[in-house]
Amino acid sequence: MFDKLSIKELTIAITLICGVVFTFLLVIMYILDAAMINILVSSLGLLVSLLIIYFLVYFLLNKYVYNKLRVIYKFIHDSKVKNSLKNANTNTINSLDEVNKEVMKWASDTQKRIESLQTLAEYRKNFVGNVSHELKTPIFSLQGYLHTLLDGGIYDENINIKYISKAAENADRLQHIVEDLESIGDMESGKKELNIVKFDIYELIKDVFADQRRAAKKQNVNLKIGSSAELPLYVRGDVEAIRQVLNNLVTNTLKYGEEGGVTEISIYDMHKNILVEVSDDGIGIEDQHIEHLFDRFYRVDSSRSRLKGGSGLGLSIVKHIVESHNQTINVRSTVGEGSTFGFTLEKA
Repeated sequence: MFDKLSIKELTIAITLICGVVFTFLLVIMYILDAAMINILVSSLGLLVSLLIIYFLVYFLLNKYVYNKLRVIYKFIHDSKVKNSLKNANTNTINSLDEVNKEVMKWASDTQKRIESLQTLAEYRKNFVGNVSHELKTPIFSLQGYLHTLLDGGIYDENINIKYISKAAENADRLQHIVEDLESIGDMESGKKELNIVKFDIYELIKDVFADQRRAAKKQNVNLKIGSSAELPLYVRGDVEAIRQVLNNLVTNTLKYGEEGGVTEISIYDMHKNILVEVSDDGIGIEDQHIEHLFDRFYRVDSSRSRLKGGSGLGLSIVKHIVESHNQTINVRSTVGEGSTFGFTLEKA
């Protein structure tokens, strides 16, 4: 009831309550002994008492409550990040209820920011550890091959070419990791601008399959295109960026799918958007790994992933590219049956 009142209104309310109590006491005294009370004098005394109470209460509330609340209120407003709140008038407190709401909201927002910073700090710590781990393997391998060559292996025809080739492979792997990290950094910072154009997604998929044909043949994987939409099917996006998305997803199906299996890209008309799904009939992914698939350097099977090569950043790049188009990507998988990655694009 009183929490919605301003300082002045609260003072008046307290004064009126005191006045009612005093009046009640005067009436009781008058009833008990009328001769003891001069009504006029009592009324004037009551009025003077109420004025004294009013100014006394107002002074005390203003000095010991209002000024302290104003400091807290100003601190909260100055802590806001929105300009509209920063420019608000912090010298006026409308009611204790509003102050309470403002304090509770500020406390809630602050707690969320703290939790977000803690999550970010943990993510950065894990990221640094993952980067170090990913770089360590090719660097150690590179050092091993080069030192062996320097120690005389360069003159051994049985190993020199082999070791130089292995050193070159690890150097290439390092380069891929650095390039992928730079690519993600550019996308996050907005340095890498998208060249949005209208293009035929079906023709792009055929180009990607043509690029992947050799790798698919090596794995004895059959590449298929399925579509429930009328062709040609035009979308809006950055052609080269979407080509990278498709290449990364198809490469994943070849790396982790079963030999002799099928990789299929299906296209669906979703009215305003086009849904593109890349599926395989491989080993599938367990549920506990699904939510982390797009994390940097996350590997479902570390030993198998490193054996197959790659930077461990492919799916993270895919997610960044799709989201930079203001679209979404998802994955569903069944262990023993295969996985499907689906992303949307704006229909042109």
